[in-house]
Amino acid sequence: MPPAEYHRRRQKLMSRMECGTIAVLPAAPARTRNRDTEYPYRQDSDFFYLTGFSEPDAVLVLAPGRDHGEIILFCRERDERAERYEGERLGPDRASQILNVDDAFPINDLDEILPGMLEGSERIYITLGEYPEFDNKLINWVSAIRAREAGGAIPPGEFVALKHLLHEQRLYKSAAELRLMREAAEITCQAHIRAMISCRPGMLESELEAELVYVFMRNGARTPAYPCIVGGGENACTLHYVENSATLRKNDMVLIDAGCEYQHYAADVTRTFPVSGLFSKAQQALYEVVLEANKQGIARCTPGTRFREPHEVALKVMVEGLVELKLLEGEVDEIIAEDSYRPFCPHLSSHWLGSDVHDVGDYRVDGVWRELQPGMVLTMEPGIYIPNNEAMAHLAPRWRGMGIRIEDDVLVTSQKPDVLSSAAPKEILDIQRVMADGVNG
Repeated sequence: MPPAEYHRRRQKLMSRMECGTIAVLPAAPARTRNRDTEYPYRQDSDFFYLTGFSEPDAVLVLAPGRDHGEIILFCRERDERAERYEGERLGPDRASQILNVDDAFPINDLDEILPGMLEGSERIYITLGEYPEFDNKLINWVSAIRAREAGGAIPPGEFVALKHLLHEQRLYKSAAELRLMREAAEITCQAHIRAMISCRPGMLESELEAELVYVFMRNGARTPAYPCIVGGGENACTLHYVENSATLRKNDMVLIDAGCEYQHYAADVTRTFPVSGLFSKAQQALYEVVLEANKQGIARCTPGTRFREPHEVALKVMVEGLVELKLLEGEVDEIIAEDSYRPFCPHLSSHWLGSDVHDVGDYRVDGVWRELQPGMVLTMEPGIYIPNNEAMAHLAPRWRGMGIRIEDDVLVTSQKPDVLSSAAPKEILDIQRVMADGVNG
């Protein structure tokens, strides 16, 4: 991502802030995994969106109209000994040039410099609640200013959640962002194809997970965007199943929900296929219902459509299919109105996608489901799940222990929807062909 992209984002955000206000964004802290070992560092998505800076112990300040610079970064100083262990640091001196900020200071000077910037501000935009330790520092700085009011100090007038401005901006993807999201989707599709080719009865779910991660890392995606879900048989009925330790059985299906993170942008793709490479009649019948729901939902991802409408279309297709297969009884509209479908279809079919796999942005505006607009990216992921439990005991055994979800990443355009994940096979004949090619070498 070129530095000019981050500069444009900051300028756009500041144009929506009033003069005399200030925004303060802390970087994500490093997190301890156990004892003296840390998790691999991942920058806060809001902070990275505005800076492209991937180090902890940093604070970004935006102050539109400030005479001595509107964009200020606090970051760690260079430290030869620390860098020998942890890698190179940017340091304040280089930050101004490389990150195109107006000024940069050592993070250790934050207590001395930032309160002076806060004093006299009419409003502080802040990500309250994300990082409580930093929130407490900020409140203490403001309290100290208020304690000096009798001497003429002017404390900030109010705190305002920054997300109302920033997250609305992040909801619409730029051309540069979409290039990265297409790459994330392409890598993810390659990984799903490799999983289909590699799948054999008797494998562990974790072995398929390893195939996915292998493709991610070989193509420059250092990590998955979220823990990979590889659920064989009834494990697919646990929506966020991540244990991935069971043995894949010949007559089962396997559900893989996995996407890579490529340069801070996520893909989120789900495919479900038979472990043996061939669908049984029951598997095919239920799969075709979910596939049609997926297709019809995608077709409704168009400008002016309310966010919930694609889900409602997909849900109706699934309920109609469940009634036709005699897995549900009654009138379709009544089943939907009474939520009688929920044991089979427990989740919504869409969420925003971007830097976060469940990306930011309001789904409702003034209490009404918002309209889709070009530049938004969302998932379409209808699913039907039939666990082998007491609630489903009345169904024939051929249906039980089966979970099917088909998920794609969809860009809303001024024309027809653009399916970023279209390279991952989902038609029955395509899946069976890919898996047969894998068996035959």
